[in-house]
Amino acid sequence: MTHNPSPTANHGRSLFSIFALAFMLFFIIPTSAPADNIKGPKELNRLENRLLKDGFSRDYIEKTFTTPGAAFALKGVSLFFVHSESSLNYDQFISKKSIANALKYMTAHQKDLQAAQDLYGVDKTIITAIILVETRLGTYLGNRRVINTLATMAALSEKKNKEALWASLATSKRFTRKKFDKKVLKKSQWAYAELQAFLKFAQREKIDPVAVKGSYAGAMGISQFMPSNALTLGKDGNGDGKVNLFEHPDAIHSIANYLKRYGWKPTVSRQRAHKILYKYNHSNYYVDTLLKISDKLKK
Repeated sequence: MTHNPSPTANHGRSLFSIFALAFMLFFIIPTSAPADNIKGPKELNRLENRLLKDGFSRDYIEKTFTTPGAAFALKGVSLFFVHSESSLNYDQFISKKSIANALKYMTAHQKDLQAAQDLYGVDKTIITAIILVETRLGTYLGNRRVINTLATMAALSEKKNKEALWASLATSKRFTRKKFDKKVLKKSQWAYAELQAFLKFAQREKIDPVAVKGSYAGAMGISQFMPSNALTLGKDGNGDGKVNLFEHPDAIHSIANYLKRYGWKPTVSRQRAHKILYKYNHSNYYVDTLLKISDKLKK
């Protein structure tokens, strides 16, 4: 004789099946990701959500990345991932004209340079040499939006963005795929840390992060500080309560503070000075040029 289950039993099994199916669907089918809801360039959505998880407010992140000018800028970061045969001619900075301009700069900013030298023990000729080489005495500050540079590079950790960059590079100039992947990983991690520092710096100093422009690498101001250095080593040189690296007093004091932090002393040897200056820019040619400029400014 066949046993027919009661209606109550069937009802119980049906409910169990529904709950089991709902449980499975909840964990198997992904819910709408926060990236689908956040505002800003779609290529940066995951990056923006990462910033939210790391403590930045949604209002600040959405306001920043929806401000006109904020963008995913592959072309701007492509220079990091191609072979380049060009190099800066540092000899131009030790020409008679350049040294004459540097001496005029020292006269114009004598008060701030002397104050920084007295406070930090860093020779004013070295401070001037750095400003000469970095920004031609504050006359060339770069024209790329710092946030676009750093955000785009940080977002290369996402595969589709990395592939878009790879496809955009001229095959005759780009690295091998293995070298490209390795550099993307390293640079995206570096850029994310710098992006966090930049946003914190902008918040602290109450400046619009999208308005700040700098070099193709994200360095900014007369001193060409990366955001991590601006955040930790930037100084208020004119006493207005702000750190503004686009103002000469602040840039001068910030450079002096940076060099002191890495070991500069009034009695520093030339060999030691070379090592400290190398931290500012990892180029022996760059450092040798700074020291030559300093020598000429002392004559």
